[in-house]
Amino acid sequence: MDFPFRLAKDREFDAAGFGTNAVDFLIRVPRYPAFNSKVELIDYSQMAGGEIATAMVGLQRLGSKTCYAGRFGDDAAGVFGIESLRAEGVDVSFAETIGGAQTQIAFIVIDEGSGERTVIWKRDAKLTYLAEEAAIEISERAKVLHITPHDTAACIALARRANEVGTIVSIDLDNMFPGLEDLLPLVDILITSAELPRRMFGLEDHRDALKAMQARFGSPVIGITRGENGSLLLCGGEFIETPGFPVPGGCKDTTGAGDSFRAGFLHGLINGGSVEESARNANAVASLKCRAVGARTALPTPAELTDLLTKKS
Repeated sequence: MDFPFRLAKDREFDAAGFGTNAVDFLIRVPRYPAFNSKVELIDYSQMAGGEIATAMVGLQRLGSKTCYAGRFGDDAAGVFGIESLRAEGVDVSFAETIGGAQTQIAFIVIDEGSGERTVIWKRDAKLTYLAEEAAIEISERAKVLHITPHDTAACIALARRANEVGTIVSIDLDNMFPGLEDLLPLVDILITSAELPRRMFGLEDHRDALKAMQARFGSPVIGITRGENGSLLLCGGEFIETPGFPVPGGCKDTTGAGDSFRAGFLHGLINGGSVEESARNANAVASLKCRAVGARTALPTPAELTDLLTKKS
């Protein structure tokens, strides 16, 4: 199935990202600790993460030209975070460093046996964008605008401009935020966590929940990620169910798997793939990411993605 919209031509960037970045402190443990217990960690590391920043790195590694707009603190974590994007080739001209602010951090506990993670995070209020502070220019200079709605008013301003100039709007949504009722009707690609449509509409069946979400907000492409079970999309009145890929070598860490899924999906769109092909790309990229600890460590190259897709076909 073809996507029900066309990408703009002659844009400077394939994708522009607006939203979260983070510095992650990843702690591997032999088992997730019970309440009021102690467990000796296996190892720990500091790595860059954040939903949108990670998605832009994923796209950049796959050959797209990307830019990132977001705020960092003027602390050591901020230097680390912005340099991690610059090192990958992501354009950071629209990124900002905020004096006196702390960069968003996350402590992530990873169960060694399953690779599943628990995230404990904090975002400094000083990093918040008002609507008039959004870098509207990125909506005009990219084919796709990919956002998280932590600063909903700023996202609405960016998405409205994107709609006006023919830029496709994609959102990474895993929780409820004030202002979503105004933002989501502006979104073309709405992919959420598996539980969110159920929470929104009180419907247990995924298909019923997705139909209700599309009827409410009108996004042409809507779907959920389902971890190792793949994804379910709704487009053109048809459901597209795509299985997941086994992680080569076994799952080491699921941190950033959803971000990687979005990168793979947008990679398919940007490169002229069908909805089905883009969904397979998305699940393959998410699987490959899980090969190593960290949100970005094992994000694949084009050759690695092609190899996995070829083996699976």
